[in-house]
Amino acid sequence: MAAARRCFSRDGFHQTSMPDIAAEAGVSVGAPYRYFAGKEEIIVEIAGDAFRVMFAPVERLVEVNGDMTVADLVAAAVDPVSGDVAIDATGQAVPVDELLRVAVQAWGELLRHEGLRQQAEAGFEQVRGRIADALRNGQRAGSVSTELDPDRGARVVMALLHGFVLQHTAFGLDDTAGFAHDVRVVLNDTGLFRADTVEP
Repeated sequence: MAAARRCFSRDGFHQTSMPDIAAEAGVSVGAPYRYFAGKEEIIVEIAGDAFRVMFAPVERLVEVNGDMTVADLVAAAVDPVSGDVAIDATGQAVPVDELLRVAVQAWGELLRHEGLRQQAEAGFEQVRGRIADALRNGQRAGSVSTELDPDRGARVVMALLHGFVLQHTAFGLDDTAGFAHDVRVVLNDTGLFRADTVEP
C-alpha cells in the first residue's frame, strides 16, 4: 500500500502499472496480486485512507462534544494534516503531501470509476450526516444559528474541507494553522452561523 501510494503520488494513477508498484515495494511482479485483484482496487483503498485521515477526527469530535461551531468542525479536520506526516488507519506515518496528492487525484477518478464513486459517495454521506448532527447539537446548545439548515450547513463544512485539500495540494496552502484560525474568524467572530446573530 505504501509503495502504491508513493507511485500514485509521484506519477499518477494511470501512469503507474502493477509492475511499477511491485518494483517500488521490492517484491516480485506477481506479489501485489496476492492482496489485490488489480490497480483499481488499490486506488479505492488508498483514496479511502486519504479521506479517513481527515474525517475520522471530525466523527470522533461529534461523538464527544455536543456544543460545536462550524469552525470547530473544520479545525478538527485540518489538524491531522497540519504537519509533515499524518497517521493512517493502520497507525503508520504517511507523508501529508503524498496523502493529499492521492486524494486530489481520486476526485478525478470518481468521474470514470463507478465503484470508486459509489464508495466515495457512501463515505461522504456518512460524514455529512455526522456533521449535520453536530450542527443540530450546536443549535440546541446555542452555538449555531437556528437559521442554518443543518443538512445544507454540513455541505458548507465539507466544501471548506475539500477546498482546503485542493489549495494545499495544488496551490501551496501550507499554513494550516492560519487557515483554521481564519475560518474561525470568518465564521465565528463575524457572527456568521452563530445563534446570537439571528434577529428576534
